[in-house]
Amino acid sequence: MQQILRFLPDRFTSALVGTVLLATFLPCRGVAAEAVSQLAVVAIGLLFFLHGAKLRRAEVLAGMGHWRLHLLIFLFTFVFFPLLGMLGQWLMPHLFPAPLWIGMIFICALPSTVQSSIAFTSIARGNVPAAICSAAASSLFGIFLTPVLVGVMLQAHGAGISLAKIWDIVLQLLVPFLAGHLLRPIIGDWVDRHRVLLSATDRGSILLVVYSAFSAAVVEGLWHMVPLPTLGLIVVANAVLLGIVLSATRWSARRLGFSRTDEVTIVFCGSKKSLAAGVPMANVLFAGPTLGLIVLPLMIFHQMQLMICAWLARRYAASAPAE
Repeated sequence: MQQILRFLPDRFTSALVGTVLLATFLPCRGVAAEAVSQLAVVAIGLLFFLHGAKLRRAEVLAGMGHWRLHLLIFLFTFVFFPLLGMLGQWLMPHLFPAPLWIGMIFICALPSTVQSSIAFTSIARGNVPAAICSAAASSLFGIFLTPVLVGVMLQAHGAGISLAKIWDIVLQLLVPFLAGHLLRPIIGDWVDRHRVLLSATDRGSILLVVYSAFSAAVVEGLWHMVPLPTLGLIVVANAVLLGIVLSATRWSARRLGFSRTDEVTIVFCGSKKSLAAGVPMANVLFAGPTLGLIVLPLMIFHQMQLMICAWLARRYAASAPAE
């Protein structure tokens, strides 16, 4: 029973599912939809402001010296993942409707997670300072790189992202992030003391954006465009994507002679994709009725990576040498 319970969704994932159900049966429309959309923009700014305020510069500096490890994680996050996404669409262009393929490509262009990458690295007894540095750097670089990568990947298939959208990312995400980080000397102690409250604010912001996105998608006929077989294909595609990257990160770390603790960090930081960054970015880049379709693969990938990596972290911990 305990083994089964470990694979059940966590509270946040359950809340995401509940939000999608709410949007399905009670979507916001008209003036209410516009109000929720504007509130989501404010919430996104607050979300990235808090991410900037939570970033401890000393922890990042402590892990910066391991450049080979960071370079490998960077290559997996922003090169290997996108190449897999482009290859998949090239090989199977008709597997999904266009918005779902955009969603799969979008997953591949996202930065790594911060909280879960560090948490799983810690559980598996990996190099935590390096994980903190790598995950934080990935999150920051992703603000610039993700829209560029999405634009390049979509351009190869006849679409693209305009420079105006990239500028919107800078204004709505990077500026609040930098403002929060610059104010950390003033508000840092308060932020550290209220991490539970801030975590709830983070998650509430994401849920608000998801509700807004799925409401618009449901009004446009989301569930007529995503029948059950297509939903199953999304799950399989995400499983294949995650499986390839987990195997590749582990093999590369061992082939290049990294220690066990560094291997753990490479596996967990190089295989993750951030829902916390992805949903707000998607809201800026793909605003419109197709947004719900685009973020659907990411929501499925998010839960899948949590379940598989939780199991993998416990295996790493069980095999770690006694201290």
